[in-house]
Amino acid sequence: MTPADLALRAGIARRSFLTSAGSGLGGIALAHMFARDARGSAGAAAFANPLAPKRPHFAPKAKNCIFIFMAGAPSQLDLFEPKPKLNALHGEKMDGSLLDGKRFAFIQKDSAVLMGSKRTFRQHGAGGMWFSDLLPHMARRADDLLMVRSMHTDQFNHHPGQLLMQCGEARFGIPATGSWLTYGLGSENENLPGYVVLTAGRGSSGGATLWSSGFLPSTYAGVRFRNGAEPVLDLANPPGLPPELQRAGLDALGAINREGFERARDPEIASRIAAYELAFRMQTAAPELVDLSGERAATLDAYGVRRATPKGGSRGRGNGDTYAEFARNCLLARRMVERGVRFVNLIHASWDHHSDLDGELGFNAGMSDQPIAALIGDLKERGMLEDTLVVWAGEFGRTPLGENRPGRPANTGRDHHPNAFTVLMAGGGMKGGLSYGATDEIGWDVVEDPVHVNDFQATLLAAFGLDHERLTYPHAGTQRRLTSLARQSKVIGEWFA
Repeated sequence: MTPADLALRAGIARRSFLTSAGSGLGGIALAHMFARDARGSAGAAAFANPLAPKRPHFAPKAKNCIFIFMAGAPSQLDLFEPKPKLNALHGEKMDGSLLDGKRFAFIQKDSAVLMGSKRTFRQHGAGGMWFSDLLPHMARRADDLLMVRSMHTDQFNHHPGQLLMQCGEARFGIPATGSWLTYGLGSENENLPGYVVLTAGRGSSGGATLWSSGFLPSTYAGVRFRNGAEPVLDLANPPGLPPELQRAGLDALGAINREGFERARDPEIASRIAAYELAFRMQTAAPELVDLSGERAATLDAYGVRRATPKGGSRGRGNGDTYAEFARNCLLARRMVERGVRFVNLIHASWDHHSDLDGELGFNAGMSDQPIAALIGDLKERGMLEDTLVVWAGEFGRTPLGENRPGRPANTGRDHHPNAFTVLMAGGGMKGGLSYGATDEIGWDVVEDPVHVNDFQATLLAAFGLDHERLTYPHAGTQRRLTSLARQSKVIGEWFA
């Protein structure tokens, strides 16, 4: 056989192999060409603003969210849940059967005793909502609040509990609620991030994992604004760099990144381009946002921006002027949603009161009570509360048992308690003045209308017109979502006005 015959036979064999039904490589090549064409048309869209507003699944009640996360788990038994029976049993051991199979962070079961609350409680508003004496300002907003007293979670330690509350699962690398919301709806301001994080206090156990975009494109990650005149580090131009030179540099960098995107089709490249452009626009928007000089003196005083921080409060104090910082963050949250930022996370830590419960809880309540009540009132006065959902939540509750960790004075604090805790909401289409769910007479378990964290998250998404089962993203061979795939979550329709 001549070399020409061999070449001809090889060519026929190669064509037959590539186009045979058995190999399927011809089909793969054709599919690749179609996909390349499709990506070509989608490629241009990838460089459009990824935070451009998107249509929800159905008519929404809310369009912005301010999620105030009290990291460390506030004591519901000393803020919202009066328990006369618990007070009557103070110092006694509880029914041992209730302790079977229960896990605690520090409590020693054999010697644990019940601990009543020293707080005084009164009912407020038309619905008779209960608040302790530590929250007088929020109590006056009772008719604007939905109080959910039947929350429960799967986690009893801080970082896993915070991940579950903020991200829907107690795992690393999971998108936060704010990331899901901006992924699903985009933002209404091109000059600020769609998802902003404001912090006060000493820092949460979960840190930046609580505002990560996880497997979603990094465009949807929370952007932390720091306290002070420079909210985002390195945002200002260095001395001597004129704006036109910066613009030329960004254009050149954008061209290089676009070439990289055409080769790799990596969505993170598109996210990087969007981040550079957003930072350029933020150089004007961010300083204006944090400048409170245009706010009325009465507004500043209502929020308590100029309050001094009292002594004490070691767990919640942080390194700065905590009372003023938290109040300022509440006011900034209003200014952000006013400018179209989709999701603002206010995170304060810590509410982890294993000891000195009365002193430290009093410090934190005093810090947060006035600014949060002022925020709700301010939004309502401006006509913004109807479509701004305000959430107050921790990761779990505190035990009706006193803390009895070895080597510490007994019964001055409470341990972690996943069985029952309280969440508050206002605005965003939620019913004001409603107290939902109930716990037993000592606050150990939920006995009426239990709400799992994922049910709460499904309902939050529903307020924004998003179906938690349809808001998905392909990852690791499945369609991931905010609510866990491992359980059947539900929307609590009774919460909506």
